[in-house]
Amino acid sequence: MWNGWWLAAALAAIPGAAMPAEAPTEKLTLERVFGSPDLAGPQPRALKLSPDGTLLTSLRPRADDKDRLDLWVRDTRTGEERMLVDSRKIGSGAELTETEKMQRERARIAGSKGIVKYEWAPDGKAILVPLDGDLYLATRDGETRRLTATPGGQLNPDVSPRGSYVSFVRDQNLFVQPLADGPMDSGLRALTQDGAGTVHWGEAEFVAQEEMHRTAGYWWSPDESRIAVERFDEAPVGVVTRAAIGAKGTKVYDQRYPAAGTPNVLVELYVVALDGARVKVDLGSNPDIYLARVDWTPDGKTLLVQRQSRDQKTLDMLAVDPATGKAKVLFTEKSGARSWLNLSDAYRPLRDGSLIWASERSGFRQLYRYAKRKWTPLTTGDWVVQSLIGVNEREGRIWFVGNKDGALEQHVYTLDLKHPETVTRLTEAGWWNTATMDGAASRLIVTRSNPSQPPQTYLADTTGARLAWINENAVTAGHPYYPFLLAHRETTFGTIKAADGSDLHYEMITPPLEPGKRYPVFFQHYGGPGTGQQVTRGWQGALPQYLVQQGWIFFQIDNRGSYNRGKAFEDQIYRAMGSVEVADQLAGALWLKTQPFVAGDKIATYGWSYGGYMTLKMLEANPGVYAAGVSGAPVTMWELYDTHYTERYMGDPKKDAAAYKTSDAIDDAAKIRDPLLLIHGMADDNVVFENSTAFASEMQRKNRPFEMMFYPGYTHRVGGPGISEHLWGTILSFLDREVKAK
Repeated sequence: MWNGWWLAAALAAIPGAAMPAEAPTEKLTLERVFGSPDLAGPQPRALKLSPDGTLLTSLRPRADDKDRLDLWVRDTRTGEERMLVDSRKIGSGAELTETEKMQRERARIAGSKGIVKYEWAPDGKAILVPLDGDLYLATRDGETRRLTATPGGQLNPDVSPRGSYVSFVRDQNLFVQPLADGPMDSGLRALTQDGAGTVHWGEAEFVAQEEMHRTAGYWWSPDESRIAVERFDEAPVGVVTRAAIGAKGTKVYDQRYPAAGTPNVLVELYVVALDGARVKVDLGSNPDIYLARVDWTPDGKTLLVQRQSRDQKTLDMLAVDPATGKAKVLFTEKSGARSWLNLSDAYRPLRDGSLIWASERSGFRQLYRYAKRKWTPLTTGDWVVQSLIGVNEREGRIWFVGNKDGALEQHVYTLDLKHPETVTRLTEAGWWNTATMDGAASRLIVTRSNPSQPPQTYLADTTGARLAWINENAVTAGHPYYPFLLAHRETTFGTIKAADGSDLHYEMITPPLEPGKRYPVFFQHYGGPGTGQQVTRGWQGALPQYLVQQGWIFFQIDNRGSYNRGKAFEDQIYRAMGSVEVADQLAGALWLKTQPFVAGDKIATYGWSYGGYMTLKMLEANPGVYAAGVSGAPVTMWELYDTHYTERYMGDPKKDAAAYKTSDAIDDAAKIRDPLLLIHGMADDNVVFENSTAFASEMQRKNRPFEMMFYPGYTHRVGGPGISEHLWGTILSFLDREVKAK
């Protein structure tokens, strides 16, 4: 009766869905959860409108290989869709360079193949398509022209603002090439020549990519006459000999890795003319800073540079004269004494000389307008602006994404710059939304999901009214998830109180509950700062449903220290990793033990990366509370992790040694009394493998039993055909033995 009632309600919530005449009854398997096509349905990525708005392009996975992406186009007037560029037909199949592989790892697309990014030429006549290390130009009718054919590949390609040139990095130097018809490499010129060894031009350094969410290393001026170019020298950075242990051998890399408390790269910024003439930008007398963001003003007369201090407590907005390189400080953001500054992309320089700017000075990220040295609040309240997605200067209106209507939902909002006191929500309640707009802010591309509906994408006008489905993705007959719909279980939400009275949001999915029966719990966590929250009213994927079908209760909670709840909530992790997060997860476990349907002695905890670190700290702090733990790719010694992330929260290990010692997971390893499974990719260049080997050695030295599963050749992402099934088969086999069977 429960299943039938829920299915009717779920189908009513899914646009276009109808109760099937014969309800599907299939159960999920690991092979199907990770197989093709994706159970969430076809998910277009990197959606963009052509400059004239007549075409909508996107990357789409193939039905027979969900990790391979092709370029598709849709006519916004007729709705007609077609594949524009087939990655299998034009690709060379060449192996990517190690640098590009690592860039993809930083961008979290290491498992994707084919076309992973593209860019419209500003005139809308062609699209730049990087593929297999080379560059192609595709016309609107799908004809392609190869622009490069050079061993070693091209990194960071870009089309100049007026569409005259393509630029890219090759052999650590910046090149430009006219886009006019001609033979490959016709008119190619190098704007820099000394990139070699430890010197790089036009690239973003490791911590910029991994932690600062800055992937660009050069920026075109609006008139195409100059390019602001980053130059960094890795010479001061310590060398970590990283063994990428593979199935058929080991490759040894001497990787420049800026561990906490050690030197960063030396960063410089230049304005380079197309003839190679360059002007050095004055970034100040202290070389130990972060180049956080770089932008040109719309008129091209000023370069805006965000300079962040090494301790990440100060951010200066510099206005730079590109002709001389001279800089002045427009304004400065400062953190609280026991806090830090989060970087943001929610800002926009306007043609009238003002600036839309996101700041957490109120305790929550809100939008302000900076004009003539004065600040005007645009949004206010105890909620968070997530992103600024569109500005129409002529109409004086902006669009942004935030959680004004509750921490579990995310919506698109708009406001009038002249009357900012009225904020209007444009998306439907009950959903988790993300959105982008075209450059003219004429239309919205909205992607939304909820616990019953995999992501849907639609085109909307500026009032939020849906113009057309881009991907309705209704779970009806023919959808990959349709055969499993009847077994899909509802997600419930609630709150638990933290020690300081904060509300901690949780979500839970249970099997059909039988009176008097108690069920084991798969207690998933992440827990770390600086990333998106885990508990949302969005689609969670098929894996939690599979776990529930195996008899587990799926549960997770967002602890203090995590993002999207304001600085006071987040700052409690300052100099104290492994403290309040562990306490809040314990509060969740203790609450679970009071529930009449929970087997309180069978709560298994699982996490990856920071979540893997949390597993170790939770088992160390509270032996006997958790029946077993799974720790994937954990940081075990924060001294081994990178500068920008670790020092933001933990400070300098030379000055804050006590905080590091308390937060590390090595010294208390012997306190673990519960069954533990430790997992790591043996070629991980992010959370280096040494974190797990050092922990394993300490457990062995103290004669503490545990299990290990290490994956040769895999980095921080352990997954892919066959591997994902093996990973989760290993995890669940361990938990069946150590939790369910006991």
